[in-house]
Amino acid sequence: MPDITLILLAAGSSSRFDSSVKKQWLRIDHKPLWHFVAQKLENTQKFSDVIIVAASDEIAFMKNYANYTFVEGGNTRQASLTNAMKSVKSEYVLVSDIARACINEDFLERILTQTKVSDSVVPYLKVTDTIVYEETTIDREKVKRIQTPQLSLSSALKSALQTDKEFTDESSAIVANGGSRSFIPGDEDAHKITFIQDLNKIPCLDAPSNDILSGNGFDVHAFDTEGEMWLAGVKIEESTVGFLAHSDGDVALHSLIDALLGAAGLGDIGMLFPDNDERYKGIDSKELLKIVVAKLNNFGFLIVNVDVTIMAEKPRVAKYKQKMRTVISDILNIDMSRVNVKATTTEKLGFVGRAEGVAVTSNANLKYFNWKTI
Repeated sequence: MPDITLILLAAGSSSRFDSSVKKQWLRIDHKPLWHFVAQKLENTQKFSDVIIVAASDEIAFMKNYANYTFVEGGNTRQASLTNAMKSVKSEYVLVSDIARACINEDFLERILTQTKVSDSVVPYLKVTDTIVYEETTIDREKVKRIQTPQLSLSSALKSALQTDKEFTDESSAIVANGGSRSFIPGDEDAHKITFIQDLNKIPCLDAPSNDILSGNGFDVHAFDTEGEMWLAGVKIEESTVGFLAHSDGDVALHSLIDALLGAAGLGDIGMLFPDNDERYKGIDSKELLKIVVAKLNNFGFLIVNVDVTIMAEKPRVAKYKQKMRTVISDILNIDMSRVNVKATTTEKLGFVGRAEGVAVTSNANLKYFNWKTI
């Protein structure tokens, strides 16, 4: 087989998918869809390199799954592909969208055996329905439904992408640049996931794992000499001091954020919201929690339940616990019965016992979004 690089495009926003979960993060057992597709193709063909094009804020998380080459995507498919081609050193490149999940071995081999035929090899499907463009009926025998993967001569594709004109596939750019294109029969099973209902048409995908993923968080903040005190999203009215912190110092929500991130394997609060970033100076920690919840949902996680333990000699928080549960459940979008808030002292021991600050531990459980139930 010739020297080929695989490029998988996974930088899309899934705007037409009609779900808070990005389709690239749908789970097949434990694997996200982008990783499942990459491994499925690798099992058929040995590539000189595998390049995953992704959104900039997803690449760090993707690196926890595989040692591929990760490239930041652009604002369009063509911009993303242009970025990826800068890393290509092989003679040929195979480009596909991760949304085309079921590419079987026979289909892939039929594409890869056409390397010397033209600058671009394109799978297509015939059109069986009547086609009308505006008011004109078109001869359907002359219409092709173009699929991916597409195999291209790397030099031809790099040259073709040096244009401001936007193309929706590689072969169209190559032909417009004077290159050649050949067609091979495609595969009906290689259906592309565009809308959430398309998942019902994908035969090769197993359901996500039912495992529960657990994480814990711990945070501490000392008292300031002034300011407002916010704890678990609630203002403690009788307190005359706040917390020493870059943000509002809500130690309970910080602990909870770490528990949620830990369950998802997404690092910690300091990685997402560094304390030297002026954007987060004095920020309401409820806003930070909302960002984390949105990220979890994008990455295919659902929150099952959380448990927060506040350790403090002061303030006394018993009368606030129910309101804390309400605030947290609203942000997490789960029933209040799945949010538990406890309070205790440390029996006068340590910095908490000396009333110098507050410590909080949290636990969180997540599960994968089950797209099979749609």
